[in-house]
Amino acid sequence: MNATHDGGPSDRLRTAILSLELMPGERLSERGLESLLGASRTPIRAALMRLENEGLTQREGRGWQVTPIDLTEIRAVMEYREAVEAAIVEHAVDRADDAELVALATLAQAHHTHDDEEAGLQDGSDFHLALARLSRNPFLAEAMAGALTRLSRTRWLEVRTAESRAQARAEHMRIAAAVAARDAAHARRLVVEHSRGTRDRLLASLEEERRRLRGRGVSIIESSVAPPPLTAV
Repeated sequence: MNATHDGGPSDRLRTAILSLELMPGERLSERGLESLLGASRTPIRAALMRLENEGLTQREGRGWQVTPIDLTEIRAVMEYREAVEAAIVEHAVDRADDAELVALATLAQAHHTHDDEEAGLQDGSDFHLALARLSRNPFLAEAMAGALTRLSRTRWLEVRTAESRAQARAEHMRIAAAVAARDAAHARRLVVEHSRGTRDRLLASLEEERRRLRGRGVSIIESSVAPPPLTAV
């Protein structure tokens, strides 16, 4: 199940990493984080270890660093997310009641009134997590939450233009309509297309801007090893 966020050092550190206040690849020290997080070294150490399980921090020698953006990991997580959400929509079609399907469509429609990067990121998360809950399978919902968390930093890049936000919301509406029509095959196709389109746009953007982003201190790598298991939060 999703862990409860209490506004403590873990949550403040997570926010700083996901918002790119702390850049991918940036070195971290327990002492240096004391003023940023307003906490002593013991809870800071616990926060670093907790976020290590989420793939957001990693050990670097005797210290720590913000985990670099890994193109290999992004591909793997997007592949995982696609498989999870394809299963989610099939179960949602079978298990959600009519009122829940109307609520999902209403949620997707309401997102068209928002138009900024932060709202675009939150809207996407809200939609996919709401859809996941309709599967009535807490493990699938947890898996989706974990995938979205692992992709959060790079999803900021995906929602930075009005065009990309509008496209994502239009695709959400089509998915919601297919689920509401109880058309599992069509909903599955739309989810796969949405996932692959998002993946391709995101990877293309990262590849194109790899040098510029590195100049801003963002570490983007291409590993040859499988990423660690996903952990939902």
